[in-house]
Amino acid sequence: MRVLFVHAEEDYYSPEKPIEGMERMQFGISYISSVLKSAGHETRMVVPTPLTEQVVDEYIREFDPGLVCFTSVYTVYAFMERIAHRVKSAHPELFLLIGGPHASLRPEECLTAPFDAVCIGEGEYPTLELVEQLEAGKRPAGIPNLYIKDGSRIERNAPRPFLEDIDSLPFPDRGMWLPWLGRALSRPSVLVGRGCPFQCTYCSNHALRRLADGRYVRMRSPENVVSELVEMKQVLPLLVEVYLEVETLGVDQGWALELCSALERMNEGFEVPMVFGSNLRVTPNTDYGDLFAAFKKANFRFINIGLESGSERVRRDVLKRNYSNDDITRAVRAAREHGLEVGFYNLIGLPGETKEDFRDTIRMNRLCQPDWYLLAVFFPYPGTALHDTCERMGLLKSGIDSRLERRRPLFDQPQFSKRQIRRRLTWSPLLIYGGNRPLHEVFWLVTMAKIYSDPRYISAWKLFNKTLLRKAV
Repeated sequence: MRVLFVHAEEDYYSPEKPIEGMERMQFGISYISSVLKSAGHETRMVVPTPLTEQVVDEYIREFDPGLVCFTSVYTVYAFMERIAHRVKSAHPELFLLIGGPHASLRPEECLTAPFDAVCIGEGEYPTLELVEQLEAGKRPAGIPNLYIKDGSRIERNAPRPFLEDIDSLPFPDRGMWLPWLGRALSRPSVLVGRGCPFQCTYCSNHALRRLADGRYVRMRSPENVVSELVEMKQVLPLLVEVYLEVETLGVDQGWALELCSALERMNEGFEVPMVFGSNLRVTPNTDYGDLFAAFKKANFRFINIGLESGSERVRRDVLKRNYSNDDITRAVRAAREHGLEVGFYNLIGLPGETKEDFRDTIRMNRLCQPDWYLLAVFFPYPGTALHDTCERMGLLKSGIDSRLERRRPLFDQPQFSKRQIRRRLTWSPLLIYGGNRPLHEVFWLVTMAKIYSDPRYISAWKLFNKTLLRKAV
């Protein structure tokens, strides 16, 4: 059977090439596509934007799929629903399936839309079973993880346990993304594990882990990861840097040390060795000396650390992230001692956050001087604990504006207004790097922060870059 995947980006790169680079690849549909291809089915992907909705019609006409699969996070769900209405109106015979985090956490909302089924949780084998039943001419039924419409009746099938052996999956389908990339030569990511052991209130992991039985946190074997990297290197001999995507590479230090040894051995066989980066969640009173030494030997260039807030009160009481500022500074110091660059993830505009709390965030960034940082505006994703907190605080009375998700503040608070948040967001490079980096570099970062906080500036910037690229070519 032919299966068409529909994906969308809220902040698309350009109408013709909506995905900026390979680092934006979504692993869920990539793995589903590879499982379907391994079973002999044919897949393609289409990435519409509000300016190019008709591209979906063109792909359906040319590809003639028997199943159309949509994937969605909260911020693009309304657009996905609009596309589904478009497809169903023109092709009522087509079966439409939706999955992804939003569908998993709010399936009942999706069932009121024109989708014929909703996938709850992991979708590789539920989608394969659906394809097999459709191909056999059967009315889909009895497929674990799927809520399936049958006229006015809805069949709500129980979930299967989380897939225990993720090594058993074929490597993700990267080829489906290539026609949609704005920058083809970008750093790819390799998923090395699934699930997160932590309970951060702004993240959906705490809700997703309750969707099924079985072990939620699963890591691939080092040998399986290396096999994928070797395959990628055979296709792209000059591939240099790869991001090892996982919630935290330090959750199991024994496994991480084995992975580093395997990466080190792998690189010995390459004329152009691979360079790596990954995430690290700092935990209390942890000695990272051996781990960082192994990172360096394995040719890691950097790690990203989620500081999130420099206020220990906010981290403890609001975010449920229990580590001290001393834990952060020790981890950064140890990384630098082993020649690793460090990036910071920061949040601003959290419920209950004050200007004084954010000063602590700036203070920690100034103290640690990360090589780069991301300052994102808090966004209350439905299904997360902090979304419920925001509702109880009355912060969502006017709804949620998903435009420029995590780039502009959503609500005023008595001790931290939207205007104050916007100002600190724009001037954060000066607050963090002022006096420590050249002034021209700091003000360039301020300019970019301003551009990416306003849709008008973003559009102008993209047009400017596109014009430069055309002239260069």
